[in-house]
Amino acid sequence: MTPKHEKQEFVTVLVRDPRTQKEDSWHSYIDYEIFIHTNSMCFTRKTSCVRRRFREFVWLRQRLQSNAVLIQLPELPSKTPFFNMNNPHHVDHRRQGLQEFLEKVLQDALLLSDSRLHLFLQTQLSPEDMEACVSGQTKYSVADAIHEFASLNRRFPIEDEERKKGKNDADSDSESSSSGLRPSDDSISCGCKASPASEES
Repeated sequence: MTPKHEKQEFVTVLVRDPRTQKEDSWHSYIDYEIFIHTNSMCFTRKTSCVRRRFREFVWLRQRLQSNAVLIQLPELPSKTPFFNMNNPHHVDHRRQGLQEFLEKVLQDALLLSDSRLHLFLQTQLSPEDMEACVSGQTKYSVADAIHEFASLNRRFPIEDEERKKGKNDADSDSESSSSGLRPSDDSISCGCKASPASEES
């Protein structure tokens, strides 16, 4: 038995708040907010919030599978030609499937060691930028990317209160921006807006 004073590690993930985003005048897509709250040592940030679309989940699953060949990854909700983004039942069914996928992934220690998973969950980098970061082709590290995103996306009530106290305290939680990391055009704001539409199939 573990002593009572030792805290049990937990990772809470919520996939919620589906929103329709305009890609261009003819095309729209739905993205979902991914909220993480954890005390796990595996995570750089203990609370985070990003928005991701379905095809970014498809990319993540492919990359995790290629790096953990012996593990059978959980399935994503099926991509059906009958999916209707105007049908709340279809959208909620997909949202539930995405949440179940992440819950199962986050229970596997090997998958938790994959930097792509952390960048997917705790930054708004595009798949191309996540690959570049993990491959060492960027001036910033995975931890830099996560810290920088958190400092640009201070959306949680306790942090908002700190900001109201004065600008002197505002920088205490952020890293220097000299790492070369620039926010992408997708905008990182308190509303956790959409990620950019990357050219994926």
